[in-house]
Amino acid sequence: MSEIDERFYSRQLYVLGHDAMYRMGTASVLIAGMRGLGVEIAKNVILSGVKSVTIQDEGRTTWADLSSQFFLKESHLGQNRATCSLQQLSDLNPRVQVSAHPGPLHDDLLLQFQVVVLTNSSLDDQKRFGELCHSQGIKFIVADTKGLCGQLFCDFGEEFEVLDRNGEKPASAMIQRISKENPGLVLCTDDRSHGFSDGFKVSFSEVRGMTELNSIGPVEIKVHGPYSFSIGDASAFSEYECGGIVTEVKQPFKINFKPFCEALLDHQLLINSDYGKISRHHTLHLAFQALHSFVKKEQRLPLPQSQTDADVLLDMVRELNTVAQLEKLDEAAVRILSCTAQGDLAPVNAFIGGIAAQEVIKACSGKFTPLQQWLYFDALECLPEERDQLAEGPPPAKRTRYDGQIAVFGSAFQEKLERQKYFLVGAGAIGCELLKNFALIGLGAGEGGHITLTDMDFIEKSNLNRQFLFRSQDIGKPKSDVAAKAVREMNPQMNITAHQNRVDPDSEGVYDYSFFKGLDGVAAALDTVEARAYLDVRCVQHQKPMLEGGTLGNKGHTLVVVPHLTDSYGPARPDTSNAIPLCTLKNFPYRIEHTLQWARDQFEGQFKQTPENVNLFLSDAEFVKRTLGHGDAEALEVLGEVWSCLEDLKAGGERPTSWEDCVSWARCTWETHYNNHIRQLLHCFPPEQETATGLPFWSGSKRCPHPLTFDPSSTTHMEYVVAAANLYGQIYGIKGTRDFASIRRILETVSVPPFTPKSSVKIHLTDKEMEEDKERDSDDAEKARLEEFKGKLASLKNSAMQMYPIDFEKDDDSNFHMDYIVAASNLRAENYNIAAADRHQSKLIAGRIIPAIATTTAAVAGLMCLELYKLVQGHHKLSSYRTSYFLLALQHFVWCQPRRAQPFEVAGKKYTLWDHFLVEGRRGGQQEMTLGDLLQHMKENYSLNICSLFYGPAMLYNGQKDRLKLSVSNLVKMVTKTDIPPHKKMLELNPSFVEDEDCESIPPIRYLLL
Repeated sequence: MSEIDERFYSRQLYVLGHDAMYRMGTASVLIAGMRGLGVEIAKNVILSGVKSVTIQDEGRTTWADLSSQFFLKESHLGQNRATCSLQQLSDLNPRVQVSAHPGPLHDDLLLQFQVVVLTNSSLDDQKRFGELCHSQGIKFIVADTKGLCGQLFCDFGEEFEVLDRNGEKPASAMIQRISKENPGLVLCTDDRSHGFSDGFKVSFSEVRGMTELNSIGPVEIKVHGPYSFSIGDASAFSEYECGGIVTEVKQPFKINFKPFCEALLDHQLLINSDYGKISRHHTLHLAFQALHSFVKKEQRLPLPQSQTDADVLLDMVRELNTVAQLEKLDEAAVRILSCTAQGDLAPVNAFIGGIAAQEVIKACSGKFTPLQQWLYFDALECLPEERDQLAEGPPPAKRTRYDGQIAVFGSAFQEKLERQKYFLVGAGAIGCELLKNFALIGLGAGEGGHITLTDMDFIEKSNLNRQFLFRSQDIGKPKSDVAAKAVREMNPQMNITAHQNRVDPDSEGVYDYSFFKGLDGVAAALDTVEARAYLDVRCVQHQKPMLEGGTLGNKGHTLVVVPHLTDSYGPARPDTSNAIPLCTLKNFPYRIEHTLQWARDQFEGQFKQTPENVNLFLSDAEFVKRTLGHGDAEALEVLGEVWSCLEDLKAGGERPTSWEDCVSWARCTWETHYNNHIRQLLHCFPPEQETATGLPFWSGSKRCPHPLTFDPSSTTHMEYVVAAANLYGQIYGIKGTRDFASIRRILETVSVPPFTPKSSVKIHLTDKEMEEDKERDSDDAEKARLEEFKGKLASLKNSAMQMYPIDFEKDDDSNFHMDYIVAASNLRAENYNIAAADRHQSKLIAGRIIPAIATTTAAVAGLMCLELYKLVQGHHKLSSYRTSYFLLALQHFVWCQPRRAQPFEVAGKKYTLWDHFLVEGRRGGQQEMTLGDLLQHMKENYSLNICSLFYGPAMLYNGQKDRLKLSVSNLVKMVTKTDIPPHKKMLELNPSFVEDEDCESIPPIRYLLL
C-alpha cells in the first residue's frame, strides 16, 4: 500500500507498526479452499491489509459448508464457493485487491504469490506445492481442521529474516552506577525491573563520566538480576560519574525452514502448544497423515461414529508409527478423530484460522517469530464427559445447515444448542466474532432459544478493521443493531434482540431478576475490567455461567465461570503496578509516558474539570457543601480553581472576550510551564546540588531540566500555542483559527509578565513527603482559607455565566485535543532531555488505546465458544474446562484448569461464593415476612442465629427489637430512606451469625420479593 489509512488501521498499527504495514502492502497472498477455515483465514488476512488476496476453490457449496462458512447462504448451494464468497470478502477492506480463482491449483498460479496457504487440501497437493514453494522462495502454509482437531504448518524458506522477535517496545532503564571492572557491572534504578534477558544487545546514552559507552555500538549483556547486568571489559573506561539510559537494541535474526516433505518426518519440529497433550499431538501428526491415506483409498472421510472406520484409521496410524517410533500412541484420540473427522466446527476454524492468518502476517512483514514448523490443537474435552465409547453407525443425514456440527455432537445436542437463551454484552471486536460463531453453531436459533445483545456504542471507521460485521456505510449506526442484522443474514433462523444499554446499575430495570433467571448463560465481550467485574457479580447472584475473553495486541486470554464449580472473575482491583508517582509527574519526569500523562492531566484539569466545576457551582446550590464533604485538601483545590476561574468571569474582570485574549493566555501559559516552573525548580535544586550523602542530586531517575525560550519559528512552540488558544477559546465560546501567520502577529503584541524564582517555595521529593506535609498543615489555617473561598464565591453567584467543558476525544484530528497533548508533552520532554514521541505513539499512550488485531480476536472468540460447547453439554468436571493465555507473536500458549471455587466455613459447614440462603419473602402469595420472621426462618432452616444484617452499607439490624415487626422491604426503605425500585425483585442481604460472628466470608441472604 502506498498510503496507510491510519483511521482504518488505527488499532492494528499499534500492534504492527508502520514499517511492517508498508511491507505487508506489497505482498500478494493465495488462499486455497473456501470452506470454513479458508474463509476465516481470508477474512483476517484481508482485514490486516496486504496488497492482494486471491481465493481459490473449485468445489461447490454443500449443506455442511453452512456450518462454518459465514459468507455462504442456502441460495449458494451447488455454486462455486470461491465465487460466492468474493463480494463479501472484497467488502471487508476496499484497500485490498481480492479476486477469485474457481479452477484447480497449478504451478503457474502459485508462482504469482509471495505467500500460499492451503486449506482442505490433500497430502499429495501439500507435498507437491510445498516442494515448489520452497524451491521458489514462496512462503508456504498448510492449515487444516477436522472435527475438534486442528493442524498448522509453516515453511518460510531456506533463510527467513525476522526483523522484530516479539513486537514489544524496546526495554530501557535508568542507570544508577557502572563499575570500572572486567566485566563492568551496571546497576539500574529500582523504580522498575530493566526487562532485559541474557544475550540482549543494548546501547547507552547520556552517561556522564564513562562517556565511552555513549559512542560504542550495541553491547551484549549478561543479566544478574532485575536491576543489574554486566557488559564487557569496562576497566579501561573513564570513571563513571552519574546519569545514563540503557536501551535494548533489537537485532534481526534468520530462521531456516525445512521443506514440507522433510519436515513431515521430523517430530522435533512439533511445537508443544499444550504441555498436557504432548503425546496426543505427536499422535495427531501421524493421524492426520493416515486420514489423508484413508481418503485417498476410500474417496471419503471416515463416517461419523463408525467404529469400523476408526479401526481402519488406527491400523494406519500404527503402521506409520513403525517408522516414527513414538513411545506412546494416544489411540483414543485417533478413534475420536476418525469418528468426528466429517465435522466442520466454526469455533475450531476461528481459532486455527486466527493463528494461521497471523502466520501470513509474519510471512509478509518479517514481524514476530514464525511457527517452526508444526502445531496441533484439539478440544476433545468438548465431547460428553461420560461417553465411554462412541456409538456405532452414523447419525441420520438431515441436510441442514448444521450438518458439520451434528457430525461431531449429534442431533440431540444440536437441538439443545438451539434452545439456549444467552446474553451477549458487547458488539465490538470480540462481540462480532462471537455473534458470527453463535449464528454458525445455531445458538438460540431454534424454538424457545434467543440471544439478547446489548452495546451502547456507535460504529466508527476505526472499528471496521476488526469488527468485521460492520461496513463503511454503517458508520454512525448503533453497533448492536447492525451486528444483529448481519448475523440474521448469516443464519435467518437466529432469534436475536438488540439493545443499546450499558450493563450497569442504571440498567437493572431492564436486566432484572426475571431476565437473568430466564438465561442459560452470559458472554462478556467487554473492554474494561470494571464492566466485566460488574457483570460477574450479576452472574454469581443469579447462578449463571459466564464466558469471558480479552485481547491486547497479539496477546489473548479466555476464562469460563461455571456455577458451583469454578471461582468467579472476581472484583475489579485498581492496577497500581504502572501508577506514576505525583511528584514524578510534577517535577521529576524521566520517561515520555510521564510527560504524556502530565499533558493529559493538564488537558483534563484546564479544559474539562474546572469548567464543569464552575458550571456546577453556578447551577447547583449544594455544590460547595458536597465539595466540602470530600475533605479539606480536595475542597481547597477545587474551590480555589473555581474561584480563580470565576474571578476572570465576573463583570469587569479579565474574562477572555476575543481570540487575541485566548492567544495571549496560551502564550503566558507556555511561559509558566516551560520556563518559569523549570527556573523555580532549578532555584530550589541547582544543577550542582548534592544529596546529604554527597552524591549528585540530579542523577539516577532525576533528570536535570533546562528552561525553554519561546521561539515563534519553532513548530512545536507554535503548535502548543495554537492548540491551547483554541481549546481555551472553546471553553468560553470563542472561535479560533489554525492560521500560524495571524497568530504570530498577535504574539508580537503579547506582554509576558517577568518571573523571579522564590526561595520560600518548597518542592516535595516524594509523594510520602507531600502527604506528611499536608498532615502537618494547620487545620485552622485550612478552614480559614476555605471560609475565605466560600465568602468570595458567594459574591460571584450569577447563573448567566456559563462555560463549555471539553471531553477528550483522541480520534478527531480537527478538534485540537491531540495537537495539544503532543505539543505539551514534547515541550516538557525537551525540558528534561527526554526523546519526543510522534503523534501515533502519543495517541497510544495518552489516549489509553488498547492495541488490537483481527487475528487475536478471532482466536479468542473461537476458544470462548469451545467452552460454550462444554457448558451446554453440562460438564461438571473441573478438568474439562480450560483457561487460556496465548501470545501469537511467538506462538506461545498456556492452557490450564480454571481455579476451583474456594470453600469457607460458617458454623462448621462449608460454603463457596456460589452458595446463598434463598428466602421467598412472599411465599405462596402471603403477606411479606417481617424481620422477625426472617430471623426465625434462618434459625429453623439453617440453625443459624442472625446477630446483624446489612443491605449494602446500610445496617438493617443489630439487635434492635423494635424493628422485628417491620416487613423486610419496609425496613430497607426506612433505613436507606429510599424506595425499592419496582424492578428489584431480589434484595441481597449480608448477615453475620452468632455461631460464627467473626467469619470473613458469609453467604448472602437473597430475599425474593415475588
